[in-house]
Amino acid sequence: MRRKTLSLALAATTVGATAVALTVIPEVSVATPDTAAATPETVRWGPCSDEKAESPRKAASPRLECSTLDVPLDYRNPDGRQIEIAISRLASEKPSQRRGVLLTNPGGPGITGLGYPFALATSKLPQKVLDSYDVIGFDPRGVGRSTPVTCDLTQAQRNRGNVPPYAHTAADVAREAKNARTVAKQCATSKTASMLPHTTTANTARDMDRIRAALGEPKLSYLGASYGTYLGAVYTTMFPGHSDRIVLDSNLGPGGYDVTAMRLFARGLEDRFPDFAAFVAAHPEYGLGTTPEQVTAKFFDLAKRLEAKPVRGIDGTLFRGITFDRLYSDTSMPSVAEMWQALDKDRPLPPDTPPSMDNMENFMAARLYVICGDSRWPRTVREYQRNAAVDRVKYPMLGGGAASIGPCAFWPDKRVEPPVKIGDRGPSNVLMVQNERDPGTPLAGAQKLRRAFGKRATMVTADQGGHGVYPFAPNTCANDAVTAFLTTGQRPAQDLACAAEPSK
Repeated sequence: MRRKTLSLALAATTVGATAVALTVIPEVSVATPDTAAATPETVRWGPCSDEKAESPRKAASPRLECSTLDVPLDYRNPDGRQIEIAISRLASEKPSQRRGVLLTNPGGPGITGLGYPFALATSKLPQKVLDSYDVIGFDPRGVGRSTPVTCDLTQAQRNRGNVPPYAHTAADVAREAKNARTVAKQCATSKTASMLPHTTTANTARDMDRIRAALGEPKLSYLGASYGTYLGAVYTTMFPGHSDRIVLDSNLGPGGYDVTAMRLFARGLEDRFPDFAAFVAAHPEYGLGTTPEQVTAKFFDLAKRLEAKPVRGIDGTLFRGITFDRLYSDTSMPSVAEMWQALDKDRPLPPDTPPSMDNMENFMAARLYVICGDSRWPRTVREYQRNAAVDRVKYPMLGGGAASIGPCAFWPDKRVEPPVKIGDRGPSNVLMVQNERDPGTPLAGAQKLRRAFGKRATMVTADQGGHGVYPFAPNTCANDAVTAFLTTGQRPAQDLACAAEPSK
């Protein structure tokens, strides 16, 4: 399968992220079968099919099975209202080599994970890993085939994406506050508003432990990417005794997807952009500059021109967002350069530019439920104005957007528990893997999580750019370290720095 990125979905900057497509999930139709049922004691697997089709269609992989599990909406009231969690399984074909289950999460929040085991299997996940585990996927609470949430987002609101327009002045932030307040109110008054205080990372971690118990496993291993690193960190903090081998790929900081992480996207683009500038400078046929400095100047020139006069539906904010989003992968650099070239000359844009936001309401709503419910965001417009003023100087490419105000500033104060504090108590069974120049989850955040874990973790850092390491990126040093840990339990004796390797 052609490598796709593991977008953090923020990224959605405007493009809505990157759509679910930015995860590595392929075009797999996965829905839970009508006959599937689950109790805390057992899971009955059935074929994955598309409930919405006129006639059921099997998923692209006949080996991928699906089911559902009922879990409490509010774990403080375990016998109260129940919601559904949709789960999938790619079973090991070598029962004699099987050592347990490997629960997976591709990131988000808000992204479906049912097809992720299939995506891993058809990409580069080593056969010995597939033989060692039943690979488990799931749609987190609020998402997709699990009991979904909504904010009743209009098409226009979806098209605005997940990152505010670039704020050049304090007045820009104040203007955006009106839109942010409107979206927050829509979420709080939607038909799924009762799920608002319970759609959190901590409760998703509790759901994961219910999945483990329903599968009859004393422990679970885990492979999580992007936001999935925070989910994994929360799970192994809450359930250290049920955690086996925990792999966290492309790491958020210990606060998860909070206001700090949001602002770090701006640093991430600055960390990553030199790779793209070098690529474009080496290809003068694009006409965008023959030195990295000229390419950088072209970025700001295009952003300024598009803010004054959009071209083919692309304004300055969307230009910044698509550029950021597609630098998650080296393979997307040519398409970014082609987009720039088209905008510079007012020519037809490359396909899927910008990507469609038509089916992104649940994704965007679920993302808001989680990130706004997990932590407390600044509540005053003035604080966002100060943050934007700092970051547009410090990180001018994206800082004025990533630091501006969003719906979390006006989120209902209905939190039922404080955020989970990631620390060093528990078994030493966490392997972190991280690119040095990751735009979505910058190295600076990963290093903070590493320090928070203390003796519990070892970190492997790869000298490469992009979002997502295992098993899609080409660095064999980093990939081999993860495979060894998943199959043998052996981690590097200390934090490991993997040198750059030539692209294959």
